[in-house]
Amino acid sequence: MLRHIGSPPVSIVLWDGSEVSASDAAPEFRVSIADRMTLWRVACDPLAQFGEGYSRGAIQVDGDFVEFLRMMMYPLAGPRFGVRRRARNAFRWHGPKGMTLAGSRENIYRHYDIGNPFYKLWLDERMLYTCAYFREIEMSLEDAQIAKMDHICRKLQLKPGETVIEAGCGWGGFALHMAAHYGVTVRAFNISREQILYARESARLAGLEDRVEFVEEDWREITGQCDAFVSVGMLEHVGIEHFRRLGKVIDRCLTPEGRGLIHSIGRNYPEPLNPWIERHIFPGAEPPALSEMMDIFEHRNFSVLDLENIRLHYAVTLEHWLARFDENVDEVRDMFDEPFVRMWRLYLASSMVAFECGLLQLFQVVFAPGRSNNIPWTRDYMYSGDQTKEFGAVWRGRNGKHSRDAM
Repeated sequence: MLRHIGSPPVSIVLWDGSEVSASDAAPEFRVSIADRMTLWRVACDPLAQFGEGYSRGAIQVDGDFVEFLRMMMYPLAGPRFGVRRRARNAFRWHGPKGMTLAGSRENIYRHYDIGNPFYKLWLDERMLYTCAYFREIEMSLEDAQIAKMDHICRKLQLKPGETVIEAGCGWGGFALHMAAHYGVTVRAFNISREQILYARESARLAGLEDRVEFVEEDWREITGQCDAFVSVGMLEHVGIEHFRRLGKVIDRCLTPEGRGLIHSIGRNYPEPLNPWIERHIFPGAEPPALSEMMDIFEHRNFSVLDLENIRLHYAVTLEHWLARFDENVDEVRDMFDEPFVRMWRLYLASSMVAFECGLLQLFQVVFAPGRSNNIPWTRDYMYSGDQTKEFGAVWRGRNGKHSRDAM
């Protein structure tokens, strides 16, 4: 196993106290495995079973956990096709659950409805659970989330009096921002009961009930017309086999001169989500490759106007989330239990590293009906002030601690 990922300086400590290493260097990390069955499971199905063993405490890591994940995950992102092929073969044992209407409701319930108090511990004050936009690396998470919303609104060229349909609205922060700061009317759709109730109360407190309607329905049930269609962090939950149907829904809703934007976690090539994360964190999730996303646009003659990949911004976002999670870990443990704490720490840390090393991408795709000439002549409309400043030419982490030649 260790040789297969490049013989890293890692020592495996077995249940009898013996150690195994594939490197001549002194070990930087020690991984303790509690019993023979855990080792056998990890050997047979590492992508799923490492998370299973770590969550229940049968696998312990001695050393900086994030640095350990970097050492183990970076080889998967490189040109070592044997590692990739093994990973793809392992994925065949696992498949995302069907994204029927009933299945989607169950999947959303298992993740987003586990309790607003939990998410309040580590998200920003607006409860935005998607990639932020760090115009400056030192920005606070709160400011970066506002910058993300403004970045999307500028891409959509929102104007006062226009109507917007948002598919998958989370806790409602973006819909309220569009209405309050861009003068639009928003219909936002979501099937998370907890999130919809929270969003409606937020609209009431902000005095925006007449401008924002939160609808507890699935994207397949969206009705009405709009000048702009936007989806931030929902496409991963649609199911790739339903992309053409989503395109049909958008085509039905969008005016001939309208604009659309889809913001989604993605891949450089088609591959399922890590099976452990799909099983325990995001049931049914499928981050698409760009080739798969095109199924939304091609069959409805939508023109792709702009494409941006901001994956490093998601690495920084997750760094903030992980730090806040760890700061409140005792409260999380009181809400749930120790396996839950370990499971979510692994999810947040491994996701951060996945975006950092390129295993995951974050795409923003702007599009419009193919016959529309209501499109920008240049890209100047997206930027103002110093927002054209280059970001992340070499990834070094939010605090400048980390660098990787592979980047």
